[in-house]
Amino acid sequence: MFENLTERLTGIFNRLSSKGRLTDKDIDEALSMVRRSLLEADVNFRVARDFVARVKERAQGAEVLESLTPGQQVVKIVHEELTELLGGSATGGGPSTSSGRTGITLSSQPVSALMLVGLQGSGKTTTAAKVALEQRKQGHRSLLIAADLRRPAAIQQLETLGKQLDIPVYSEDPKSSTAVRVARNGLARAAELGVNWAIVDTGGRLQIDDELMEELEDIRAAVNPHETLLVVDAMTGQDAVNTAEGFHQRVGLTGLIMSKMDGDARGGAALSITRVTGVPIKYMGVGERPDGLEVFHPDRLASRILAMGDVLTLIERAQEAVDEQKAKEMERKIRQASFDLNDFLDQLQSVKKMGSLDQIMEMIPGMGNNARKMMSGDLDETKLKRIEAIIHSMTPDERQRPEIINGSRRRRISRGSGTTPQDINQLLNQFKQTQKLVRQMSRSRNPANLMKMFGR
Repeated sequence: MFENLTERLTGIFNRLSSKGRLTDKDIDEALSMVRRSLLEADVNFRVARDFVARVKERAQGAEVLESLTPGQQVVKIVHEELTELLGGSATGGGPSTSSGRTGITLSSQPVSALMLVGLQGSGKTTTAAKVALEQRKQGHRSLLIAADLRRPAAIQQLETLGKQLDIPVYSEDPKSSTAVRVARNGLARAAELGVNWAIVDTGGRLQIDDELMEELEDIRAAVNPHETLLVVDAMTGQDAVNTAEGFHQRVGLTGLIMSKMDGDARGGAALSITRVTGVPIKYMGVGERPDGLEVFHPDRLASRILAMGDVLTLIERAQEAVDEQKAKEMERKIRQASFDLNDFLDQLQSVKKMGSLDQIMEMIPGMGNNARKMMSGDLDETKLKRIEAIIHSMTPDERQRPEIINGSRRRRISRGSGTTPQDINQLLNQFKQTQKLVRQMSRSRNPANLMKMFGR
């Protein structure tokens, strides 16, 4: 996500920060490169032009030019203007200091209707299930309504997702019903079940046409949705902006969900869409997994784009991934230096729940593209799966006491896991290093000593 833009911008600002003092010419040259970088990232021409003009107006003042750290002041201005460009602190979940996840809020009605619209292939059906799962994290129950009668497999796909995630789905025979009737009856069923959200998955087309829009207008009139969200494929670039404008004119959008954000290294659509349409982004789709949906925080995304990390989102993911009871048990084991391969496996699985390694490293401040690539190469998803397979092929006794693993045991484990004895040796060496670290932690309660231990 934004990999190319981040790499270009960090290079520009690193050169700017290396200068002791800045002149108007320095800022002009830097912002000219910023403008080119935005255009190459597929940002709308007018949006890029206006953005650079605002930054330039603020950056050429005495507050920046006479500052002891002028380069850092320019980066601060760019961060603030990027946040504003992405929708400001009022978009999606609000400022990053807000507690919990919001994205969307319930109406005053017993059941809040949410209507998902979008072109075919944008990911509406999958996103419907993701939104329901996201709302469950907040203690809200949902009913998924299969009102996409145009795509043959849409109803079956939604029912399969509902079964996997334990979320009820309302559907009717597409041969004897209409999308409007399904939506209306689904809303009535949601009231009977006493759920908080009725999430209506609607039909799509390869492009906007009057027949599709008339159907959506009829569904909107039938269910009076509290939220009408457009699911738009981030990988379609500026076409995504045009799509959003078309839907907003006909059905009146309350928000956007940018799907497949992790698949676009440029990201220009996300940087342009709110400024052009006036419609806020509510969520970002960041993976195919059911939990691959993030509440959109403009300031957090601005920080990621400028390689400043996103610690708050990282903390939220960690809190969701780590079981509190297991965390307490792990703390006890660290104190007693009794960390074994079962614990090692638990920690790996907790990390996997937080998302891909690349996504996690993107949230760590100062983790540039080169560093991310190097680290993900050292421990990529394939290697994590290999480690899991090796540990699962061990006996309970071997996991608790890996020192008993001799040559014949290594050969048996390698056959069971589809790996080589060398892979087993590598894992055991990694584990020994981890055990050594845990022992040092158990002996060093003082944070200052821990910092020394890590060479800080």
